[in-house]
Amino acid sequence: MWVVFWGGKSSQLIFIKMLSRRNFCSIGKLMALTYKYFNTKKVKKMENSVIVRNLHVSYSGNEVVRDVSFSTQKGRLVGIIGPNGAGKSTLMKAILGLIPKDRGDVRLYGNPVKAIQKKIAYVPQRSNIDWDFPITVLDTVVLGTYPHLGFFHRPKKKHKQFAYECLEKVGMADYAKRQISELSGGQQQRVFLARALAQEAELFFLDEPFVGIDVASEEMIIHLLKDIRDSGKTVFVVHHDLSKVESYFDDLILLNKELIASGSVKSVLKPELMTKAYQSQFSFLNHIGVGS
Repeated sequence: MWVVFWGGKSSQLIFIKMLSRRNFCSIGKLMALTYKYFNTKKVKKMENSVIVRNLHVSYSGNEVVRDVSFSTQKGRLVGIIGPNGAGKSTLMKAILGLIPKDRGDVRLYGNPVKAIQKKIAYVPQRSNIDWDFPITVLDTVVLGTYPHLGFFHRPKKKHKQFAYECLEKVGMADYAKRQISELSGGQQQRVFLARALAQEAELFFLDEPFVGIDVASEEMIIHLLKDIRDSGKTVFVVHHDLSKVESYFDDLILLNKELIASGSVKSVLKPELMTKAYQSQFSFLNHIGVGS
């Protein structure tokens, strides 16, 4: 599975349409409308990068995500947690429009997903990727530049150089000519993060990025995700290791088919909320210091 997003639309077109309406407002009123339009749009983009309202998703008639609503501010590193089968990956895919939703609304920076797809980077679970596909490490990362090329355009030297620089950021430049299948799990995950960096996205979605990788790769990846967050971008991570959520994330989305809680790590990681989400598993979680 190789995900490359296309799309994009300037909000200025909306503004032009607004000005072209046949009305007889005064110059003063026109200036007031202009000020209100641009300032309200900017406020929305600064405050919330993702808004999900009443999201429902089903598989074969079975509802796996039920009436989930939350919002996330720009520049946050967000962990999506919950027990096995809670719908974490399903929620992420539904937000991105990769699977159909039954109903509900998703807005990314105030826009439908299709309008800003090239601003979204998605790293799927390693188990969903065909690692035997014959492609080099560098070419894998170059794929991340495609949303900015347009149709029928091939990457140029500058795009390959940028991809190489992304590999340097994840410590994989020395492996540029290797086949992706020759790498370890941690190295493969680094390469896919480099591909996400090559997209120059504003929103990053990673599905279980730390599963089956070495400690050094995990430490490098979380450090890089925090750098991305610090640059003002928003990162969502489906995560299962609860012992690390306090050191990894700013916010949490706690899920068990329905939303149990969302907000800061401190506000979500409470015994009553964790018990509700994990039920019989909570005694073990409490033993290792989670939610205590």
